[in-house]
Amino acid sequence: MNTITVGGVVVVTAIVVIVIFVLVTLAKAIRIIPQSRAGVVERLGKYHKTLLPGLNILVPFIDRLLPLLDLREQVISFAPQPVITEDNLVVSIDTVVYLQVTDARAATYEIQNYLYAVEQLATTTLRNVVGGLNLEETLTSRDSINSKLRIVLDEATGKWGIRVGRVELKAIDPPLSIQDAMEKQMRAERDRRALILTAEGTKQSAILTAEGARQAAILEAEGFAKAAILRAEGEGKAIETVFGAIHAGDPDPKLLAYQYLLTLPKLAEGAGNTTWVIPGEFTEALRGISSAFVDKLGPTKGPESTGL
Repeated sequence: MNTITVGGVVVVTAIVVIVIFVLVTLAKAIRIIPQSRAGVVERLGKYHKTLLPGLNILVPFIDRLLPLLDLREQVISFAPQPVITEDNLVVSIDTVVYLQVTDARAATYEIQNYLYAVEQLATTTLRNVVGGLNLEETLTSRDSINSKLRIVLDEATGKWGIRVGRVELKAIDPPLSIQDAMEKQMRAERDRRALILTAEGTKQSAILTAEGARQAAILEAEGFAKAAILRAEGEGKAIETVFGAIHAGDPDPKLLAYQYLLTLPKLAEGAGNTTWVIPGEFTEALRGISSAFVDKLGPTKGPESTGL
C-alpha cells in the first residue's frame, strides 16, 4: 500500500513538473510585442533579430529577449547647466531634446545608455556654442543655438540609432546681479523712448499748429485779395456803366461842371480828413455854372443902362 502510494505521488509530481515545464516553455516561446515597441533577441548571447509589434515565436532557453525599447518620440528635459559666455558670465540654461529610436539594435549595442549619452553630448555642445557668444547674443540667438545643437546631436547620435528631431532652450537665466542691471537698463531705455516720443509729439504738434496758422493766413490773404479784386471789378463795371450812360446822354459841359461840384463834398468825408484842398478845376466849374445862369436870366443891367 505504501509502495503504491509513493509511486502515485512520484507520477503526479512528474506530471506537474512536466506541465510546469511546458507552460514555462510556452511562455518563453511566445512573445507579444505592443505597438511602437521593439525587442532585441539574442541567441546564445549573440544578436539574432529584432521583434516587431505583434505575435512572435522564440526558441525557449536559447533565445533571450532584452527589455523592450520605445520607438515613439521622447521628450527629454535636462537639468539646468551652468555655461560660461564669451564675456565670462555664467548663465544657467535648461535644455529640452526631442529624440526617437530608429534602430533598436544600434540603440542597444552601439551605446550603453543613449539617454545619458545624449544629455552629456547636449551639455558639451551647448557649452561650445554659447562659449563663442556674449550674453546679449546668447539671449537673442535662441533659434541659432537650437539649430546648431540639433545638427551636432543628430550627426553624433545617428550611429546610435537615434534621431534628434528638435532641441529647445527652455530657459536662460543670467546671474541675479546681471538681471538687476538689465532691468535698470531696460527701464532707462523705456524712459528714454518715452521722452523721445513726447518730444516728437510736441514737435509734430508745433509743426501742425504752425502749418495750420500759415494755411489760415494764406487763405485769409487770398480771401482779402479776391474780395478786393471783386470790389475793383464791380467799381470798374460801375464806372464803365456810368461812363457809357454819360456818353450815351451826350451831356454838355455845364452839366458836367454841376456834377463835378456835387462830387467835391464827398472828398471831405471821413474822420481823418482835416484839410480840404480845392482843386484848380473848381474855378472853371464855377465859371461854367455862372455862365449858365447868365444865359437863362439875360444880360444884367449895369449903371449905363439905367441912365445913372
